[in-house]
Amino acid sequence: MSALQQFKCPCCGGAIEWNATSQSLKCPFCDTEFEIETLQGYQEDLSQDNVDDMTWNPEPGDEWSQEEAQGIQSFVCESCGGEILGDKNMAASSCPYCGNPVVVPSQFKGDLRPDFVIPFKKTKEDAKAAYREHLEGKKFLPKVFKDENHIDEIKGIYVPFWLFDAKAEAHSRYKGTTTRVWTDSKYQYTETSYYSISRGGYLDFDHVAIDGSSRMADDLMESIEAFDFSDAVDFNTAYLAGYLADRYDVTAEESIDRANNRIRTTTEDEFMKTVTGYDTVIPESSSVRLRDARADYALYPVWLLNTTWQGERFTFAMNGQTGKFVGDLPVDNGAYTRSIILTALGTAAAVFAGLSALWFMG
Repeated sequence: MSALQQFKCPCCGGAIEWNATSQSLKCPFCDTEFEIETLQGYQEDLSQDNVDDMTWNPEPGDEWSQEEAQGIQSFVCESCGGEILGDKNMAASSCPYCGNPVVVPSQFKGDLRPDFVIPFKKTKEDAKAAYREHLEGKKFLPKVFKDENHIDEIKGIYVPFWLFDAKAEAHSRYKGTTTRVWTDSKYQYTETSYYSISRGGYLDFDHVAIDGSSRMADDLMESIEAFDFSDAVDFNTAYLAGYLADRYDVTAEESIDRANNRIRTTTEDEFMKTVTGYDTVIPESSSVRLRDARADYALYPVWLLNTTWQGERFTFAMNGQTGKFVGDLPVDNGAYTRSIILTALGTAAAVFAGLSALWFMG
């Protein structure tokens, strides 16, 4: 029995002991009893749980053709190191990331060519309108932000994304409980039943988008998702005309961890939704194994708006396909403080009025 004594209770995690009175394995902490065969089967199931296998083999994309390379030039920001692409007619402008002038054109050669591109559907005017709508109803917003002319710049830029496709085979195990309570003339009884729950199945993931630019804030890009891949077309340099295109500096291999985290979280959430009918459910283990994993390279359209206030730079982003607009706004501390004071005074007046009424009522 020495090996069995090392088992932990599936209900509370305590060390299980052999109980001579009940002639069974019993947990001294929660008093749950187990048959030997049941506990052995449970431990064997746990030992056979699959381990993760979330490996990728990103296929290298095509390089630019000589004809395409002749029509593309890159602009390098000497301040932040940002490198962006444009067509050969694109004039040097300002960096969409740090705002500094970009004045060093160079011919772009030999880099990875995107597989897909989603062309812009939203215009610069759409971005301005979304910005104005974003400011509406913000009572603590500094007044200067309500002046459209305060926008420093609006840039349409194609942001590099790695698109991860895979079939996820997942297995999850949970501990569930149900509780029944009843009483008689003397006592109240509580019966807690414990269950070992397992789930297994497949989920298909198509075009899990991870931005490939270290200069682009990840939370900003994730906030303007999702992009509709049904609008994606095979890449052609003609779509770059009139816009900038960021050059990736985070490889597909370096993006795998973020992709795996999103796939794992989604898989675990979807499996958890199927575990119903229990009073409590606690995840015990899970594994995800990927099949047919691959990654493609795409450019997605984004409008970037930059403005400054009191020396601080604020960046807003709009999905150039769907129009979803995001960005943090500053708070006018003076207006916020006045609002807090007025609210406190109003509350105090109401309390005083109520106490006065009670006093007059005796």
